[in-house]
Amino acid sequence: MAKLNYRSLLETNNYVRNLSDTTYWLCITRTVQESKLFPMSPYMLLSYLNSFYRLPTQLREIDAITPAEELGDRAREVSLKVNTVNGAWGMPTFYLLGREMLMNWGLIRPTDAVDDVVDVLDFSRRFNLAYHRNDGHLTNKEFGDRSQFLPERTLQVFEADLHGVTPGDRLHTAATKLIAQLSQFAFLAHCECRIGLHNSGPYNLGNDRQMIVRDFFDLTEGDYPWLDGIATQLPFNNLTIPIVFKDTNFHLMDDWASFEAEPSYNASNIVAIGMYSSDALTDGYVPVGMDNADTLADTMEQYREILNEATTDLWKRIASWSREQMIDAGALVYSSVGKDFAHLAGTYRQDDWLQLDERVQRFKPLMNDEYGRDHLGEMVGLLGLPHQSANEYTMARYSSQSRNMINGIPYSVLTDDDYAPTVGDHFSGSSSLPVKTGLWTTSAGRIDIDDYNARARGLTPAVLDGAHRYRDEEWVKWHHGSEQADELYRLTQRGSRNLEGRGSALRRADLPSPGDTKGDDHADR
Repeated sequence: MAKLNYRSLLETNNYVRNLSDTTYWLCITRTVQESKLFPMSPYMLLSYLNSFYRLPTQLREIDAITPAEELGDRAREVSLKVNTVNGAWGMPTFYLLGREMLMNWGLIRPTDAVDDVVDVLDFSRRFNLAYHRNDGHLTNKEFGDRSQFLPERTLQVFEADLHGVTPGDRLHTAATKLIAQLSQFAFLAHCECRIGLHNSGPYNLGNDRQMIVRDFFDLTEGDYPWLDGIATQLPFNNLTIPIVFKDTNFHLMDDWASFEAEPSYNASNIVAIGMYSSDALTDGYVPVGMDNADTLADTMEQYREILNEATTDLWKRIASWSREQMIDAGALVYSSVGKDFAHLAGTYRQDDWLQLDERVQRFKPLMNDEYGRDHLGEMVGLLGLPHQSANEYTMARYSSQSRNMINGIPYSVLTDDDYAPTVGDHFSGSSSLPVKTGLWTTSAGRIDIDDYNARARGLTPAVLDGAHRYRDEEWVKWHHGSEQADELYRLTQRGSRNLEGRGSALRRADLPSPGDTKGDDHADR
């Protein structure tokens, strides 16, 4: 991956500071929730250690088969779990926080594992730049807390095909109830954290309307062994729900994929809705129940019933767990946030991603609730760990303290050789949880992991094949209406109820736009 030299260290330390500042801002300004069921602070700390020991080897294998920038291109075209909150922010940050813990305990020095740190952040940086290619930023925070990575051709299909709703009608009621049920189930399935939820946008639809895109992941049998036998009637593991709001300004969409709006999110302002699915095996978004409003309402009502029963079933299962099992499950949810990279590359192995490393198991006796709470609070909130101090003349970006959450790599590694370059590329692990026995729910049906990996390795999405991959929004601006642009747009329009075969010359004024009751204010390109 990246060579260790002055340039790579400059880029690495720049990215470290970016993540440090962003994470501190998120921790002090966004909603922080506690669980009365899961020991969240202990499991979060153990997840950081698991990431530190395992992630470098996992990412090197993935990058050798499918480079990080290609993975960013893939993730930009559909909704995958390697998104803003997981692949873009969470994966590198969890890794770096594991490093901070070990430095605080005096078990490693800031120069140790330098090759690992450089490689993990190089992979993450390349992924982020490709994932955010359409808005040209590295993170949502850099973009002023916006998340607008989808291309115009996808947004046109969403806008044209969404079904209009009014408060109280059948589809509006079905949609709001399903979204609530999805949120509840995804939160529980992910050990009462937000990793299974994602939001992006806002996208301007004119006439005081904005669209956000809501994603829900790992909804039935898949990577998590505790979901074996849960919600098996659900045909998809991931669901994407684009929603159009009137008279609502989503002025913040942060790197945790949470949002703020003025006025606040209110279901009575929803004017259009749709539903799609995608995964590592789909060539774009797959419409779900989108033939007409009645079919979509039927589908949403059915899925809500399935998930309502599944939530009860999962509560019963989790209620039987020991404290150690709850800690293991939560730690594995956090440390496996990058697992969809392995699915995309076709390298996924269950034990690599869903076991706690034996080096992490050593620290379990420390992790009672009090220690977990206090250590996490000192590290990410108070910045009270001794090694987090900087020289007393400095002022951090958001706190004005002379402290930083995450520390960089000393440049002395370029001239000194007294350091360990890596934690090693061989690991073993275990888990107190039951072994996975179920299949994986995919767009190709329920299949085993060998079949899943083989199918993933053989897939190149049509919109990323050959020259299409580099025909970005800037290129479209100068070539719309051309044969090449039409071909690209028609690939995304496959299966669209209203735009199939229409090509690239469409303006927003040409689209059927449900929920628009104020006329149009669309302009030419």
